[in-house]
This record gives sequence, C-alpha cells and structure tokens, in this order.
Amino acid sequence: MKKNFFAIFILPILMTLASCGQYLTVQKSSDFEYRYEEAKACFVEGSYMRSSSLLSDLLVLMKGTANGEECLYMLAQSEFELRDYETAANYFKKYYQTYPKGIFAEQSRFYSALSLYNEVPDVRLDQTSTWDAIKEFQTFLDYHPQSRLRDRAQKCVADLQDMLVEKELITARLYYDLGDYMNNCAFGGSNYDACIVTAENALKDFPYASPTRREELSILILRSKYQLARQSVEEKRIERFRSAIDEYYSFVNDYPESKYVSEAKNILANAESIVKRKHIKIGDEED
Repeated sequence: MKKNFFAIFILPILMTLASCGQYLTVQKSSDFEYRYEEAKACFVEGSYMRSSSLLSDLLVLMKGTANGEECLYMLAQSEFELRDYETAANYFKKYYQTYPKGIFAEQSRFYSALSLYNEVPDVRLDQTSTWDAIKEFQTFLDYHPQSRLRDRAQKCVADLQDMLVEKELITARLYYDLGDYMNNCAFGGSNYDACIVTAENALKDFPYASPTRREELSILILRSKYQLARQSVEEKRIERFRSAIDEYYSFVNDYPESKYVSEAKNILANAESIVKRKHIKIGDEED
C-alpha cells in the first residue's frame, strides 16, 4: 500500500521538482550550445512553454550562427503550439523574410498564414485580418504551387472567403428586413436597392463561395427586386417587375432544386399578372 502511494502521488511530484530544477539550471547556464540542445529536446518532447522560453532567450545569440535558422523556426512553432498565433505569425514571417530560401521557408509561409487564419474574428466584426490571412495563403501558393500543403491552403482560403460572404449575406438580409424603413440606406436609394447591390457584389467578388450561400444571396436579390417594384412610382413599376421576372428565370436556372422554388414561382406569377394589367394601382396586387 505504501509503495503504491509513493508511486502514484510522491514519485510524480519528485520528478516534477527535479525537472524544474534541471530547467532552471539550463536557463542560467552560460553554455549557449548546451542551452540550445536542451531547448531542442524540450521542443521534440512537446514542452513548448519551456522551448519557447529558452529559444527566445537564445534567438539574438544564435543569429548568424549555424543554428540561427533552426532556432527561429522552432521558436515560431513553439508559439504556434502554445496558440499564441499573433506572435507565431510574426516569427514565421521573420523567418521567411530572413531566410527566403531556407529549409523551413515553405513551412514558415504556410504556418504564417495558418496563424492568421486561427486569429480571424467573428463574421460580424471587422474582417481586415481575414483579408490578411487570405493574402498570406495566396502568397504561399504563389511561392509553392506544388507544395504538399497546397490543398490544405486552398481549403483555408475557401473557408475564409465563405466567412466574408457570410458577412455580406448578413448585411444583405438586414437591408431586406428593414424593407421600407427610411433614412437608413447608405446607397442613397431604398433598403431593397441596398440589398440588391450588396448581394450582387458578393456574388461577383466571391465566385467560389459555397453554393448554399450563393443561393441565399440570389433569392434575396429576387425578393428585393420584386419588393422594389411594388413600392415604385407608376412610371418605373412595370420595368422593375420585368426585372424581377428576369431574375426569377436566372434563379431557377441556377437552382432548379432550391427550397425557394415555390416562393420564386409565386413571385413570378404576381409579377407577370401585374405586367399584364400594366396600370394597376400601387398596393392593389397580391403579396
């Protein structure tokens, strides 16, 4: 029983204390090569907090030496594993700028981008950092088009672009939901105008967005064109209903199996009915 207690509770504590003591000894050593080898050992065994601490102390001392390149890369990877992505991105970038043809240049460009990817904010917030991550991945792909990491990088770019599309989709939905509310639209027209412009720009700017998001943007355009026609002055109504009809055919052509097909058909039927009557008064048509 006493042996089991020692093995389970006391021995791990003693090993930890010994390890801490050894680490402090290493940290205080004036033998830089010894400290570097211990930092590498910590890195290999996954003790990234210790490897980060040791390597950051050695970074300046190792600059210009045979170990300088490896030291900088391991420090960057240690910060990445510790999920300090901002610091990791800076170190990875420093690596490939300092050693553009170094043995870790490809990995550094990729992990610099991946660090930025891991730091992107919620889609409702400013997306400047998302654009920065996309740019970093695209630079990686330009420099290393045949990389084994290429597919992973392209997937990350697609994910980031989808985030940007989601932000535009949220904005377009907001404009549509505001509907007839006045004094809100930054485009100078109605909220339906703003919804159309936002959704169309998103479709144009992000051609590789997921089909689901493209479908959502497209139905918003159709709905908005129909509602915009309904609230238009008499001389513009027929032209705008015809635009809604054209939009219907574009929508069903692109998404023949869409869950919104029934809604789209109702919009078509109402719009065609109004165009045929031509001089119907505002508000008399069916919703």
